[in-house]
Amino acid sequence: QVQLMESGGGLARPGESLRLSCAPPSGSDFSVSLNNMAWARQAPGKEREMVATLDRTGNINYARFASGRFTIYRDNAKNTVYLLLNNLRPEDTGVYYCNAGIRQISDPARGGVWGQGTQVTVSS
Repeated sequence: QVQLMESGGGLARPGESLRLSCAPPSGSDFSVSLNNMAWARQAPGKEREMVATLDRTGNINYARFASGRFTIYRDNAKNTVYLLLNNLRPEDTGVYYCNAGIRQISDPARGGVWGQGTQVTVSS
């Protein structure tokens, strides 16, 4: 199992933005450009749900709640996958997880390799 590390979470006011990062540990031979990458989230009291997928060919898909507000992209030189969260809402609050392995947005938010998550809190 390849460990992934998320960062960039924190406290945001409604309407503000956060950018989450996902990368393997330094020195890892894992390449985000050669793997299917995804983001999922888990709100308090709810099951983990898919947010966005970026497969190894560059194909991108979003959950309906994410479309138009969230952007998934990667920087191959930095070996990092990002999730830009724009126009945040209180209901976006939760732990955001990076994944390697899930390809389709319709797939369950299970399987593959996961990071430990980064907390996003949206509150006024």
